[in-house]
Formats: sequence, C-alpha cells, structure tokens
Amino acid sequence: MSSTSQQDPEGEVLSQSEVERLLTQVQAAETAATVLKPGGIKTRLKHEDIQPYDFRQPAFLTSSELRKIRLRHEEFIRSLAAHLAIYLRLEISLQMSKLQTLGYQKYAESLPSPTHLTLFKVEPLKGVCLLDMSPRLGLTIVDRLLGGTGHSVTFNGDLSEIETPLLDQVALIILNEWCQLWQNVENPHPILLGHENSGRFLNTSPHDSVLLILSLEVRLGDCVEQLQLAFPFLTIDPLIRQAPYGGDASRPSGTQPTLPRWNPTLDDVCIRVHTDWHGVELSAGELASLKCGDVLMLDPRCFDRVEVRFEQQPKFHGRLGTSGNRLAVELTSPVEP
Repeated sequence: MSSTSQQDPEGEVLSQSEVERLLTQVQAAETAATVLKPGGIKTRLKHEDIQPYDFRQPAFLTSSELRKIRLRHEEFIRSLAAHLAIYLRLEISLQMSKLQTLGYQKYAESLPSPTHLTLFKVEPLKGVCLLDMSPRLGLTIVDRLLGGTGHSVTFNGDLSEIETPLLDQVALIILNEWCQLWQNVENPHPILLGHENSGRFLNTSPHDSVLLILSLEVRLGDCVEQLQLAFPFLTIDPLIRQAPYGGDASRPSGTQPTLPRWNPTLDDVCIRVHTDWHGVELSAGELASLKCGDVLMLDPRCFDRVEVRFEQQPKFHGRLGTSGNRLAVELTSPVEP
C-alpha cells in the first residue's frame, strides 16, 4: 500500500509534494555548476548555459568580428559572381550558405568523397588553405570552358589531367577575387600547391586548430552544388586584426572611408557604349507615312541632351559634337542614380 508522506529522522512528516520538491532541487543541483564571474562573484548556471573554452586553441572570432567578416564576404560574392559570369559567358548565381568557424578534424571528416580539393597558400601569410569544389560543379565548368552548354553534366570518375588545369584557372580567379578584399592590409596573392580527392588523409593543419569556413551555393545551368573556402587561424588572423572596415561605426571619427579599388582583371572586358537623344516625337500614322527624302525637324537643344549608356545602363549626359572628321560626344555630367 503506497503512502503519500514520509517520516524524517526527527519525526517530522513530509508530504508527497515536499518530497517531489526536494528531489527536483537535488536534480537541479546535479545539473548546475558554480561559475566565477568578473569581480570574484560566484553564481550557479545550468550546464547547457555554459560554453566550453579550449585554451589550447581559442575561438579567434568574436560575434562582432564575424559580422564584419560576413559583410566583407558578401561583397566578395557579388564581385565573384559578376567575374565568373563574364569568364564563363553564362549566368551564374552565388549565395552564401554559411560562414562559420569549425575545428579542422571535424571539417575534414565532413568533406564528401570523392570531392575536388585544391590546396593553396596566400602569400605572404602562413598556413595552407583549402578550396573544396564538388566534382559535378567542376565538370560543368570544364564543359562550359570547352564550348559546351553547361547542362546535364554527370560525374563518372576522377578528373582528368586536362580537366584539372582548366579548373585551376577558375580556382585562381576565385582566390584572386578573395585576395582583393585584403589588398589594403597585406597585399596577398594565392599560390596553388596541389590537389586531393578526399579529406580522409588531409594533414595541412593540426587536428585541434580552427578554420574559418565560407560555404557557397553555386547555380550554373542546371547544376546546383556547394563550394567551400577554408582558411586556418594562421592565415586569417592577421587580416582580421589589421583590416579597416569602411562604414563601420567603430572607425575613428575624421578618417575617410576606403575608396573602391579597381579590379585589374577586368581591364580587357569589352563593354558596348550607346548614345541616344530625345528630340522628336511622331504619331504612329506619321511614322507609317515616312518615305525616303522626308526631312525631320529636330530641336537644336537635343544635341546638348545626349544620354550615354553602358550596356543599356544610362551613366552620363553629354553634348554631341565632332572631333576631326568623326562624330563625338562630350561627357558633361553623370546620370543621377
């Protein structure tokens, strides 16, 4: 027969609710720990509220620094998407999937097999970095570089000796674009070191080291795959500590924001330039009755209101004139955004 109360050694009777409350307190004490806060203040916290700290390899990015790095890499992604679209002559979409810090061993174990890993250094910085590209994405890029459509490409084995150097060209474009983010810090440049097809035997960093991992979702034709950049602590730390963050509230007052830097790899890109002016309007009936020999009367002021377009995007106002025996346009003012 069950009882709803218990007798303590001194004869006091405890109710069932009091027994349950005592058991709850004991359980709470077992799941809590005493934590020493700044100023010598002791407090009790639950185990799930306590984050472990590895003094051998502390996390090298605070939440504020990670936010700043995220903003800088969003700029990198936009620039890289435009550069690759021009290089491949095909629309390509890049989207940040994740930006995180991760232990080296855990990252290596998470890599798919097979994969296409490019090992590289960022001179003059220390550490070996990794570029992880899925083989299907790599073959889709190679197919496009060789004149294909970049659609319905399947992976049936290891990359050949021809396909790997072609992918190295794309890898250098990606890495050079990333290095452009830090030109005002260390003037870095990438050097390719080699390739691997699995993370199983990777030994480029100590197993307990921390990596900064940038994961991208790449859409090229009908191919949707992941691409990852992994940077060890030795590589990324000097850049983060020294980099000024333009537009950030922590910038000292009176300092000028960093001016945008021109990417020299775009020097040879051809851009169509058009000039238009608006000086005459005709009805549909008048337009249909036009014939050779007719004269259209233009407003003389229209030649001072020429609009200059780069790839159909209006950029400048200009004035029509001549230079020698050729027609020319003098740029007078930029088009307001």
